[in-house]
Amino acid sequence: MSDTTEIEQLVATVQHAQQNELAEEFIGLFRADAIWTTAHGKRLTGRDEIASFTRQVLPGAAKEATATYEVAHVLFIRPDVAAVKIRQRPVRPDGTPITGQNEGSPLYLLSKEDGEWRIAAGQNTIVL
Repeated sequence: MSDTTEIEQLVATVQHAQQNELAEEFIGLFRADAIWTTAHGKRLTGRDEIASFTRQVLPGAAKEATATYEVAHVLFIRPDVAAVKIRQRPVRPDGTPITGQNEGSPLYLLSKEDGEWRIAAGQNTIVL
């Protein structure tokens, strides 16, 4: 399987975890020393802090709205490091697009460790 396909699968796992409120599945995608910044600017440092935040906010988050995640661009900085631009579209739990709600534009920095891609850093941004 190509690295691009593996990265697309990681992003699909992010979507699956978010839409189904699966905190542990989401947390498992991060390196232990990852940095994550939410769409509202909250910086989280390390998997433990990311995990604590995720366990608080993810349960119940998809009750009325969630999002789809689409890989928009992959830039391989090195064979084991990739910058991945995501298009994040708001949808209802049944997949119906939500009009009038802003899209997200996350950027993930991924590193390949022991043959698996992991999130090393992420910055989510709301598109105004």
